[in-house]
Amino acid sequence: MKLQKMSPVSLIMLGVFAGGLFALNFNPNFVTKMFAEEQIGAANAPVAISPMAKELNKAFVSVSEAVLPTVVSISVKIDSKPISSGSWGGFEEFFMNPFGGRNNESYQREASGSGVIISANGYIITNNHVVEDASEIKVTTSDKKTYKAKLIGNDPMTDLAVIKVEAEKLPVVHFADMKDVKIGEMVLALGNPLGLNSTITQGIISAIGRGQLSMNRRADKQIIENFIQTDAAINPGNSGGGLYDLTGSLVGINTAIATQTGTYMGYGFAIPVDLVKNVAEDLIEDGKVDRGYIGVQMEAVNEAMAKAQGMSKIYGVTVQGITKKSPADRAGIEVGDIIIEIDGKEILSTNELQGYVFSHRVGDKLNLTLLHNGKKITKTIELEALDSDIDSSDSSTGTSSWTEKDVETDAYEAKIASLGITVEKMTSSKKDEADVENGVMVSKVERNSEAYLSGIGVGTVIIKADRTKIDSPYDLMKIVKQKSPGDAILLQVKYNNTNRMIAIIIPEPKN
Repeated sequence: MKLQKMSPVSLIMLGVFAGGLFALNFNPNFVTKMFAEEQIGAANAPVAISPMAKELNKAFVSVSEAVLPTVVSISVKIDSKPISSGSWGGFEEFFMNPFGGRNNESYQREASGSGVIISANGYIITNNHVVEDASEIKVTTSDKKTYKAKLIGNDPMTDLAVIKVEAEKLPVVHFADMKDVKIGEMVLALGNPLGLNSTITQGIISAIGRGQLSMNRRADKQIIENFIQTDAAINPGNSGGGLYDLTGSLVGINTAIATQTGTYMGYGFAIPVDLVKNVAEDLIEDGKVDRGYIGVQMEAVNEAMAKAQGMSKIYGVTVQGITKKSPADRAGIEVGDIIIEIDGKEILSTNELQGYVFSHRVGDKLNLTLLHNGKKITKTIELEALDSDIDSSDSSTGTSSWTEKDVETDAYEAKIASLGITVEKMTSSKKDEADVENGVMVSKVERNSEAYLSGIGVGTVIIKADRTKIDSPYDLMKIVKQKSPGDAILLQVKYNNTNRMIAIIIPEPKN
């Protein structure tokens, strides 16, 4: 039927093509060869590349060959506790123990990760979450040798741990200097992701000092978050492996990924090498970390705070509270001071300062550059051991409402419309209860006002405004009235035994 519908010209062309095939004795290789030659074209010889590309390729090969022997595969066995019957009824039988067995029986599960050799006699750094609670740890090196390992010490706060195997003359990693690590430089991530041993991925350093990621793996354990961010692919099993620069030096220990799928989505995080080195030294020395602290509660400077403090740029952290008898307290640091540098390094975030402090040891001295009442000063503090039990907290009758225009010096209460709050005088008993010598108490807060959005609530005590002590609603109003829309006011407040510095930008008046 199809042939009947073809035109005479089509039939002639079909005959010519068929005749050609007969002439070639139906040799199909001819057709294959003909099209293959057409497809190969100019690609039948190596493509010339620039000398720079050749050198970069050689660098990747060289660093890979150098560092692969320093990365190990870690497998662990964990004795899991019996699953108790709870509110799930019979569903936990399926979800928690899908392959049979009784829920009241203990069982053993296996997990895996990576590690980096840091000494020739067998010390290995890895993540705490890789080896925590392990009843058995085995290490396999790049030359396929397997060793039993023992846990030397672990530090949940940094998610680091040190294990050891009985071996000698192992290849050892070289530590980079964190001062030389820059955003944008190329890095390689090595580890054993998804059961694929000795895997290398390449990327760049996307950010340094990344924190506030809420990656705490256990609610009862605080995690220090001061990560290097990279786009080198990191997947489950990479944990504890190394992040290396193109000199083959260890930049950080891979520890986490930002993901919605459980696998790589473009964002990986590594613990910086300076923190890794100091924690490892402490753990090897006595199995625990003698962590130093300075004793401040702090908050990153925002635009409003910078404006209120007369700063030309937005950086540093504001001291919101001082731990009594801490190094900061002894050095004379005060609430409201802004830490802008530590040992000459500019501070941009709280986690950056925290990470720097925790990368040093007890007894080390640090130089803090502060803005104190608008003036730049330097304080030297000596780190002391962090004690988990340390104390970190540092009359009129009737009422009448007043506006910003007509507040009197003896007014009991005043409404400050531009801030969205009403404040009242404090009696002696209220001052004693709040443990303050002076201040006014916030009695009302307008929803979505500037004060509300800054975290001020009913019961907050305003102690100072623009570093001036406040004893009455009139004192606060007098300072507020000097401000124009767009100006910032700096408030020192206390709430629930916590001191804070809050900067608020005066808004445009509402119509």
